[in-house]
Amino acid sequence: MRSMNKKALIAATAVLAAAGAGAAGVAVMKKNKFCPKCYVKRKIDNYKARREPPAERYNNGAGLTPIMGWSSWNAFREKIDENTIREIAAAMCDAGLVDAGYVYLNLDDCWHSSMRDAGGRLQGDLTNFPSGIPQLVKDVNAMGMKLGLYSSNGTLTCEDLPASLGHEAIDAQTLAEWGVEFFKYDFCHNVPLPTIAPEIEKITVGKAGSGDVRTFYAKDAGLGGMARIMPDEKLPSGEYITGLNADGGFAEFTNVEVPEEGDYILTIGLKKSGEKDKYLEILVNGQETYQTTVPGTKTWSATGRHQVAIRLGQGVNTIRLYNPIANRIDSAAKQYTNMGLELKKATARVAAERGVPEKPIVFSICEWGFRKPWLWGPKAGNMWRTTGDICATWESILAIYERTVRLNQYAGPGGFNDPDMLEVGNGKLTYDENRAHFTLWCMMAAPLVLGNDIRKLRGPDGKIDREDKILKIITNRDMIAVDQDPLGIQCVRVRSNGLTDVLVKPLAGDAVAVCFFNKTGKPKTMSESIRKIASPMQVRLPESSYYQVYDLWDKTVSTIGGTLTAEVPAHGVRAFRISKLGGA
Repeated sequence: MRSMNKKALIAATAVLAAAGAGAAGVAVMKKNKFCPKCYVKRKIDNYKARREPPAERYNNGAGLTPIMGWSSWNAFREKIDENTIREIAAAMCDAGLVDAGYVYLNLDDCWHSSMRDAGGRLQGDLTNFPSGIPQLVKDVNAMGMKLGLYSSNGTLTCEDLPASLGHEAIDAQTLAEWGVEFFKYDFCHNVPLPTIAPEIEKITVGKAGSGDVRTFYAKDAGLGGMARIMPDEKLPSGEYITGLNADGGFAEFTNVEVPEEGDYILTIGLKKSGEKDKYLEILVNGQETYQTTVPGTKTWSATGRHQVAIRLGQGVNTIRLYNPIANRIDSAAKQYTNMGLELKKATARVAAERGVPEKPIVFSICEWGFRKPWLWGPKAGNMWRTTGDICATWESILAIYERTVRLNQYAGPGGFNDPDMLEVGNGKLTYDENRAHFTLWCMMAAPLVLGNDIRKLRGPDGKIDREDKILKIITNRDMIAVDQDPLGIQCVRVRSNGLTDVLVKPLAGDAVAVCFFNKTGKPKTMSESIRKIASPMQVRLPESSYYQVYDLWDKTVSTIGGTLTAEVPAHGVRAFRISKLGGA
């Protein structure tokens, strides 16, 4: 790579900065006989390769269509208790919301105590939820609903209560044992994984309680990428391995021979190098990966040690050491993937122990979209937030829509973009804005999680007001069917001029949903040709001279030839289901 243009140089600088390699870092690379430009090129190539959604998806058997339910946060924030939740559940049943598909009842932040129990487990708030969460799960299940809970991928939740970073296994096990079926995992108080790897003089392998160990030095390792052996006269062996930082290289010991299969202690002999924490992954025989964070060190002495329990097979084993964390995106992806794996293991384990069918937990990644979760979320969970929190304003809804509508390629059965909970019925949204909000979320194959106080659907007599406009919006079964279509395809924006959008969503049965969206404050007449509507590759609309058009809100049926035209209200939508004339 002889030269870089301005754009590539800017990208290179960003990559080096993300890897912790500023001017001082470049100097160190040169000293260690690294090629800074080669390093940057490799990082840029890796970055480009990560732009596509992962081929492997989470596949836990849950969330094959976007979830539908209710969450406590928008209406109640931190002020939740058992009685309120039970009243909401009863109102959802009475209002027909459960029958319409809203079966997840999700408790957001503040459902739990600030104290873990004696076994280190999360527990419900000891006064606000006196019956305990397991009993609440049973009662909610008996009403035809599923209970969801919340934690954060940090040391504390957003409201500063116990969170799950470092407690992934025990918290996943607790949720599975309780029968929880939805888990929202926030991003407050997050501690990123270090991009720095330790510098390694040697490794030793031996059984715990035994003085019989085998030692392997830097010279015994095969090196890849930017990994190098450097001299240091302060070390007993006189050399060490460096260059494992930020997905830059690896050291592999291929001749680790042990007499029998079992648990062993891997001791990593460190060259002490600074007070920052460091991260390392250990891949054994290309199958089992162990993750460990090496605390920062004081350099009173030149060497240190760090131990990890690993499992080895009888005979010769291969141990690879590396740090795959190149940036904050990698860190978040790794941490969320860890929790997702623990949830799957826990539900499978509980089902096997109890001899009952597995209850998979829908895993909701709430990283706020800062670290591009749509790139890694399909492998890590069932849904991933694309933005920060929604507000009950038109401006918030529009901004979140604009961010999410562009991410259609990442959604599919079992994994969906999440533009956050619905604000239908909250704030000062007009009727047309509420209807547009709901329609856009359905077109984007988004989770339909209500955030309003369902109890307000009751009239003065305590009975559900069946004429309530909000209730009619959220129980529009034709729009719900668009959201829940088994193809699981998010809409494509086939036309936009900044003021109006045309959205197309392929449906099962060779049909298509079309939405005309008017963002302006004045009514608009909108038109689109059938040819354009059928242009996305996933649309399977058969060729015909005429098509049947079903208005998903007005419930009228009409026939068109080559063009669809409609009057669209300000801040409003018109939505249709189009199929071949005489089709389903």
